[in-house]
Amino acid sequence: MRVATWNINSIRARTERAVAFLERSGVDVLALQETKCKDEQFPHAAFEEIGYEVAHVGYSQWNGVAVVSRVGIEDVEIGFPGMPTWGDPATAEARAIGVTAGGVRVWSLYVPNGRAIDDPHYAYKLDWLAALHDAAAGWLTADPQAQVALVGDWNIAPLDTDVWDPAWFAGRTHVTPAERDAFAAIAKAGYTEVSRVHLPGEHTYTYWDYQQLRFPKNKGMRIDHTYASPALAARVTGATIVRDERKGKGASDHVPVVLDLTEDA
Repeated sequence: MRVATWNINSIRARTERAVAFLERSGVDVLALQETKCKDEQFPHAAFEEIGYEVAHVGYSQWNGVAVVSRVGIEDVEIGFPGMPTWGDPATAEARAIGVTAGGVRVWSLYVPNGRAIDDPHYAYKLDWLAALHDAAAGWLTADPQAQVALVGDWNIAPLDTDVWDPAWFAGRTHVTPAERDAFAAIAKAGYTEVSRVHLPGEHTYTYWDYQQLRFPKNKGMRIDHTYASPALAARVTGATIVRDERKGKGASDHVPVVLDLTEDA
């Protein structure tokens, strides 16, 4: 079984790329983030035609998360317990969707960006991560053998080598101690960032900004991560960052991260 995550940066603009990726990669379950569309605008038919079911939540041209699966979709959950709200009026954004696919509880997560350290969005980001930690810890307490994948765009670079120049990021979001501590708390709750286990190399990125030739200069960030519960982590045999998906016309600024799993015992 293959599970992947990808911030697609507008599914309507990149439907063909997503479908082509699924057809050639053998991915069974794909978590998508930043779909940037309402539910009725999601291109369901394109995925259904190649044998995938779709679960999606999107309320506007911002945010949006989905899971597409050819091994079934059950028990769809929009948002996790305690997920904070944002805006005026305050509402729950389309940043988390959970489904059971092929026996795995897959959460597609789009963690708030934070914008700037002195911006209210930064506090919202930390609150969001704290609530995710509490929910994720609770799932393992309720069932230590649960197979849970927390995958997506975390908007955090946990290590200095996850950014192209730590000095450039000084005083900016994504690398602050508070964000890194919030990310590490998921591991303390019992989860393992399995793509790091299988791809430990330094300066191995998943995101490159469109500006200033960042991709050809390899000035990127590693901010797309794959946490797995103990039972699921034991099944992971390998991981791949599909760098070539950043190439070519109309590419997303993120690339897929793929996990290979053994068959469930």
